[in-house]
Amino acid sequence: MQTGPILNISCYLFVSLTDTAALRDRLEARALALDLKGTVLVAEEGINLFLAGPADAVNAWVNELRADARFATLTPKESWSDVQPFQRLKVKVKPEIIRMNRPTVRPDRAPRAPALAPATLVRWLDQGHDDDGREVVLLDTRNGFEVDQGAFDNAIDWRLDKFSDFPEALAAHRDELAGKTVVSYCTGGIRCEKAAMVLADQGIPAWQLDGGILKYFEDTGGKHYHGNCFVFDDRRGVNADLSPQE
Repeated sequence: MQTGPILNISCYLFVSLTDTAALRDRLEARALALDLKGTVLVAEEGINLFLAGPADAVNAWVNELRADARFATLTPKESWSDVQPFQRLKVKVKPEIIRMNRPTVRPDRAPRAPALAPATLVRWLDQGHDDDGREVVLLDTRNGFEVDQGAFDNAIDWRLDKFSDFPEALAAHRDELAGKTVVSYCTGGIRCEKAAMVLADQGIPAWQLDGGILKYFEDTGGKHYHGNCFVFDDRRGVNADLSPQE
């Protein structure tokens, strides 16, 4: 339900891109023309974006992006606010749309890690195990300060300072995950998608929570989650109903 005049969207897509500079210029020009603010990152592995503005302007920008067949499947997660949560617009070309410093981890060139629907995760958590009777463990792939604001009940937290620390943390804790059904999660899905690939490379089959915490909030209302979800804008966090934290 809309609760303010500003539409906030977040989404990402791992897709191979060869025209990052030209794409950056085109996306920036259109966002400026529509008076949108936020951050858009493009890299050879895909796109990652957080934008906000009046709904008509945001939707116009997204629809134009989707007209490019490479981005036709983009599905932004939406929330609303009374004020613009970003101070300016930044559209940048980066080596990665989410930094891990592992060049061989390229989700755009590999089959997507198995994605777990929020409704299925709720059911598993309600019953205390997955559909095969295995213990379910939730692995938080966010930074420690984000976890401190809110997380799933009893989630594993390796106190990461930055996402690129994840592979090293996994090497130190790998044996703790053996024989369990691992569900990696993050804010919007991008970190847990890469994390699930690294887990699989280390012999640990893992799910990624499809759409991350924000989609989980949208679909389930936040059951089995305590606190808020940290977001990287002036709201600083959103509640389970996706309203800005007070």
